[in-house]
Amino acid sequence: MDFANRVERVEPSATLAISNLASQLEAEGEDVVDLSVGEPDFPTPENIIAAGKRAIDDGHTGYAPSNGVPALKEAIVEKLEGDGLSYASDEIIVTPGAKMALYEAIHAVIEAGDEVVLLDPAWVSYEAMVKMAGGSLSRVDLSAHDFQLAPALDELAETVSDDTELLVINSPSNPSGAVFTDEALAGVRDLAVEHDITVISDEIYDAITYGVEQTSLGSLSGMEDRTITVNGFSKAYSMTGWRLGYLAAPKALIDQAAKLHSHSVSSAVHFVQYAGIEALQNTDEAVTEMRDAFEERRDMLIELFAEHGKEVPEPDGAFYMMLPVDDDDQTWCEEAIEEAHVATVPGSAFGTPGYARLSYAASEERLTEGVERLAANDLL
Repeated sequence: MDFANRVERVEPSATLAISNLASQLEAEGEDVVDLSVGEPDFPTPENIIAAGKRAIDDGHTGYAPSNGVPALKEAIVEKLEGDGLSYASDEIIVTPGAKMALYEAIHAVIEAGDEVVLLDPAWVSYEAMVKMAGGSLSRVDLSAHDFQLAPALDELAETVSDDTELLVINSPSNPSGAVFTDEALAGVRDLAVEHDITVISDEIYDAITYGVEQTSLGSLSGMEDRTITVNGFSKAYSMTGWRLGYLAAPKALIDQAAKLHSHSVSSAVHFVQYAGIEALQNTDEAVTEMRDAFEERRDMLIELFAEHGKEVPEPDGAFYMMLPVDDDDQTWCEEAIEEAHVATVPGSAFGTPGYARLSYAASEERLTEGVERLAANDLL
């Protein structure tokens, strides 16, 4: 049997592969400290669960409007207005997860041979999606700048050109937790305007920042008509299994992405969209509590690593950090899970060898246990 080249050239998700290995060890009776997966360890807030149940009881179990329930799209418009973004409801597509929003956006813009620029470390699925769309990749390494973009703007300027079709920005970042400064985003704006580049702004972690304000790229002058804003409910509202996200973009792009949407997933789950409305409108307190807990865990981890002589770049958002490890980060991560039973993800999966990504979406007790195991096995 022959397979499509666009699929064969894609590697399976490294994060899910590590998570699957951790699950296998646990099934064999091993106690694994799993710091590999980007999933909040908090339950979905009760008011959101109740809204989902109520929507089922109210009969919202059939097909939903393909681009999204009008009330949810209006709630998203209001949320984006609070971020300084001006979108109409017909410039929104509600998707089953932000990953699908990214997939639709990339496939609506990119065709064979088009150049896409990524900032490394970059979330693993960006590369896969670009390859499946037939695009080519150019990359800018931020690791020498503690994962910040502003000091690397000259390198970005040398990488992009009039041939660049798409640039992907993720702030706060998975995997580094970096929040890009206004100076950095203004630099992106200038380059995008100069070279007529479309930019995807992946803002899935925008509610999880520590002492800094996250700026939405599309709010900058000149970016209104060239920015695709992607967001979702998994991270801020601990709704990973609900699969709900969205993209906001100029109407012309929405019309094209909607074709992909209607011929693939049809729509996001109907009753889940009503839970999304509740999340946006009535869950600020729970989001703040989760964010504060993540910040405490971040601070604790940095102190624990410092006690073992490990200096870690301090993330300003999301719930990840990049731990400097051996140059052969793949082998280090394999030893970490096999010998210490601590699951992490190699930095090379994100385009940045020499690091391991840790998720601190776990309890303080498990995080402490994980560091102690790594130290006891001479992995720090």
